[in-house]
Amino acid sequence: MRRLVFVLIPVLGLFSGPAWAAQPKAHHAKAQHATQAKAPQAEQFVDGIAAVVNKEVITLGQVNAEAQAAAAQLKQQRIAVPDQATLQKQVLQRMITEKLENQEAARLKLSVSDAQLQKAVETVAGRNKISVDRLRQEVQKTTPWDVYLKSLRQEVLLDQLRQHEVDSKIVISDADVEAFLKAQSRPGAEEVQAAAPPPPPAPAPQRAPQPATESFGPELMGLAEILVAVPEGSTPEQVQALRKKAEGIYAKLRRGTNFASLAASSSDDAQALKGGDMGVRPVQGWPDLFIKATHNLKAGQISGIIQSGNGFHILKVLARGYQQRRVPASRARAQAPAPAPQEPLAPAQPVLQKGPMMVTQTHARHILIKVTKVMTDEQARTRLEQIRQRIEHGEKFEDMAKRYSQDATAPLGGDLGWLSPGETVPAFEQAMNALQPGQLSEPVRSPFGWHLIEVEGRRTKDMAGEYKRVQARQILFQRRAGPAFEDWINQLRGQAYIDNRLDPKSNRQPNR
Repeated sequence: MRRLVFVLIPVLGLFSGPAWAAQPKAHHAKAQHATQAKAPQAEQFVDGIAAVVNKEVITLGQVNAEAQAAAAQLKQQRIAVPDQATLQKQVLQRMITEKLENQEAARLKLSVSDAQLQKAVETVAGRNKISVDRLRQEVQKTTPWDVYLKSLRQEVLLDQLRQHEVDSKIVISDADVEAFLKAQSRPGAEEVQAAAPPPPPAPAPQRAPQPATESFGPELMGLAEILVAVPEGSTPEQVQALRKKAEGIYAKLRRGTNFASLAASSSDDAQALKGGDMGVRPVQGWPDLFIKATHNLKAGQISGIIQSGNGFHILKVLARGYQQRRVPASRARAQAPAPAPQEPLAPAQPVLQKGPMMVTQTHARHILIKVTKVMTDEQARTRLEQIRQRIEHGEKFEDMAKRYSQDATAPLGGDLGWLSPGETVPAFEQAMNALQPGQLSEPVRSPFGWHLIEVEGRRTKDMAGEYKRVQARQILFQRRAGPAFEDWINQLRGQAYIDNRLDPKSNRQPNR
């Protein structure tokens, strides 16, 4: 049995709207002839097709509806809206990618049920420490609730797709982990657990006292990106032309052009219409290339041009700092004045810990009865109660587990080995922790079904070494997940038939 982990990063993206009204037909031959004589761009507006993605059509009406929503969102963020033609092209590129993602999800038979969507809403509300009703009120200040739900459903679907097609294929070997830990132990290496920030300046005179706070966790960094994509198979001449395009964008930034506005009009990145904002994560969670490029940059500063397998990147550090938490009053009185409170940049992420880490482990066995179409919830519970009675009357737990358990541990007599906190789902762990060695639980419900748990013993162990390896593996995974997903999207586009009628130059034959 393994712990289920659900990761969701909700994004208020660009949303579909009502279909655009059909173009009026010509009423006489002269008007018809004039229409046919127009340039190809005008013909696109007549036929109402913006792009064909494999066998599916994206209409100009859909593009214009999304472009209108995108323009409103950019204005709300105080980002200059590109001209209409550029905005349409940017929106259409995003819609093409979304269409490809949805087609792939349908091929894999992935979908998001109403129950999953509701769970996602509750997760978002919980992370913001507000109720679902309050979340709805806040969302509706800027976005219709049904539009937000549509966007959130798409995010959950994309998360499923990412886990199925990308995350499951990222392999972090033991050698990778050892190399990472070795690099972190070298003299002068940048610490994964960053040192505490320098002491803040003394508060200004006559300023109202602020709640005492302290920094904790790893150093966090928010980045924005402008990407000039280099398609796979580009000739050296094409690569050079794209480099010159990146150099032209960089020159504009050096002259003071707003980064977010330039990203919205020029970037090939999926976050272009959000000003290039890629979010906030621990510094060590960004790809190595980005870490090196921003190593000495402060918030607001811009990197040079960086080349990767996907193209040319220009990065801007949006934020850099640490999470803040209030210091208990008893501690605050004994400390020097603390800095003014800051908004936390992001939730805590994996970070290497230092020193011993004493953990209480539990050695447990279990018997699992799954709930299926032929085994109802009540029937599964009843069966476990009968098994429990037989164990209490002298039959061995191991023998009953081998005979009746529907878990992979059945051949081992249900033996789960030594479990550390967090290795099992909360309902199972809570019931297990309430037992003394030798005790047998009542039937316990979890997402896997109904369990009967027996605790065989407990011990306290220094898990620092094991946890360091687990955390190093998570950090390496974070670094690789983003580039791997970009590569997968590029492969998806390369294998698809795409007829982009607003930007024909972006079309190329699929690599099949």
